[in-house]
Amino acid sequence: MSQKLMKYPELLGEIKQRIRQGQTRAVLSANAELISMYWDIGHLLLGQQKKQGWGASVIPKLSRDIRNELSGVKGFAERNIGYMIRFAREYDTLILQQPVAKLQSTGKVSVIKVPQAVAKLPDNYSSEILQHLVARIPWGHNILLMEKIKDLKIRIWYMQKILEQGWSRAILFHMVEGRVHERQGKTVHNFETSLPSPQSDLVQQALKDPYIFDFLTIEEPFHERELETSLIRHLEKFLLELGQGFAFVGRQYHLDIGEEDFYIDLLFYHLKLRCFVVIELKKGGFKPEYAGKMNFYCNVVDDRLKHAADNPTIGLILCQDKKSVLAEYTLRGVVKPIGVSEYELTRALPDSLKSALPSVEDIERELGKPETQLKKYKRKKSVRSLSHD
Repeated sequence: MSQKLMKYPELLGEIKQRIRQGQTRAVLSANAELISMYWDIGHLLLGQQKKQGWGASVIPKLSRDIRNELSGVKGFAERNIGYMIRFAREYDTLILQQPVAKLQSTGKVSVIKVPQAVAKLPDNYSSEILQHLVARIPWGHNILLMEKIKDLKIRIWYMQKILEQGWSRAILFHMVEGRVHERQGKTVHNFETSLPSPQSDLVQQALKDPYIFDFLTIEEPFHERELETSLIRHLEKFLLELGQGFAFVGRQYHLDIGEEDFYIDLLFYHLKLRCFVVIELKKGGFKPEYAGKMNFYCNVVDDRLKHAADNPTIGLILCQDKKSVLAEYTLRGVVKPIGVSEYELTRALPDSLKSALPSVEDIERELGKPETQLKKYKRKKSVRSLSHD
C-alpha cells in the first residue's frame, strides 16, 4: 500500500499526533484497568463479608499483609480498601471486564450488558453508559462522587462534565459544593430566537443562574464599581465560577462611538463558544432599559471586535434579582442574544435548614428567660473566680 510522501515538518507533526493519541489511550487504559481491579477486589470482599460474616476488623489485617507481602504496591491502605468495598456496593450489578483490549482499538471501555443494572439507572441511561463513565474517571473523582452525590442521575451528570471539561478533583469539589447541576441552563434568555441551533443550546448550558460570589468580602451597601473591582481582584475564582472557556479581555472596556465614550463593565471571550461575552453588573433588580444598552454593546462588539469566524457576541446581565417575567417580556423582541442571571454574595441556606434555625425573636425571647440570665450570671462568676486564682 503506497503512502503519501511527506515533507519533514509534516512527518514530525504526524508522529507527534500519534504519540499524543497513544499517550491518551495509555492513560485511559491504565485508569480503566485500575478501576476494574478496585471494583473486582471490592466485589470479592463484599461477597466474603456476606458469606463469612466478616466485619470491618479484617480490613486492617488485609491492608497490612498486602503491603508486607507485595512491597511497592500502593493503594491498599485501610481507608482505600473500605472505598473499594463501598464502590462495589454502589455499582453491585455492573461488571467492568476487559477494558484494556477494547480501549486499544476504540478508546472505549468494553462492557457487558447486565439487565439487573438497568433497573437502577435513570431514564435514558444504560449500564453501558455508566460503565464507560466510571472507568474513565480517576479513582479520587469516583470517591468524591460517592461521598457527595447520592442521586445516580446527578452523579452521572458530574461524570460527564469531568470528561467534557477536564475538572481536577479540587474543581470537582468546588462544583459539587456549589451545586452547579442546579444552576446551569436556568438563565432567562432569548437564545432560541437569536441564535441558530445547536449554538443556542450550547450557550444556554454555558451560563448559570444564580452565580455565587461568596469568595468576595463586600457587604451591603455597595456600589456596582466596588463589585466589579472585587471580582477582578479575585479573577481566578471569578473565572472558576463563570465556568470553563471564559478568557478575560478587559474591564471597563472603552468604546468610542460617534465622539462619545462608553465602557463595558467586563468583556470576555469564550474559547469553546467562539464568541465575545459582554457582562454588565447591576445592583438591585433587572430593569428593561438594561437590555437596550446591552443590545447596543453587542452590536458594537460584533462590528468592531468580532472576527469573520466568530459566532455572534453574547450579552449577560447580572442582577441581584432577575425578575424573570419582566426579563422575558423585555428580551422577546431583542435581536442580539442576551441572558439575564442573578448573582449572590453569600450562598443561600436551604429551606430545610432555615426552618431549623431560630429566628431573632426566638433568640431574644430565650435570652430574656430567668433561667438563661441565671446561667449567664454563673458563667461570669466562674470566670471571675478563675481569674483570681
